[in-house]
Amino acid sequence: MRKLVAFNHVSLDGYFVDANGSMAWAKSDRHDPEWNAFVAENARGDGQLLFGRITYELMASFWPTPAADRHDPIVAERMNKLPKVVFSKTLDQASWTNTKLVKDDMVGEVRRMKGQPGEGMAILGSGRIVSQLAREGLIDEYQVVVNPVVLGGGRTMFDGVQQMLKLKLTQSRVFGNGNAFLSYQPVG
Repeated sequence: MRKLVAFNHVSLDGYFVDANGSMAWAKSDRHDPEWNAFVAENARGDGQLLFGRITYELMASFWPTPAADRHDPIVAERMNKLPKVVFSKTLDQASWTNTKLVKDDMVGEVRRMKGQPGEGMAILGSGRIVSQLAREGLIDEYQVVVNPVVLGGGRTMFDGVQQMLKLKLTQSRVFGNGNAFLSYQPVG
């Protein structure tokens, strides 16, 4: 069974997007070599990327560009090369290389994908997707980068989750730029 990981940045007060829906605040200090190495190493993984429409459009507008190649060539290569799935009822097409569009039954499609052989899958951003799949018990690991910033408002990646999700910490790491990486797995 393939593993599904959700990876997100959150503010110290628990928001993954600010009150305007932006994640720009999560762009941390690029002058931390340890953080940069961590990001590059994470990008080397194989598997499949899963997005909701908003995150997909944000990523597809940046990663296939020359600016992305200049800014972070390792991550750009991986983002463009890896197979991707975007879940959207409103998109008519997904034009980013190696992207499949799924317009309905996201939960059923993810269950089917998890049952297939192959590398793992990762949800990047896409809080509505995370919350829907969390409610169904389909996420195997939550990787969270806590950024040292307080937003004072916004949306959590668990909006809509109405029952407690019990998690256990399996890994943690603190970086010089103040970011803290935390990895959790569901209990039970």
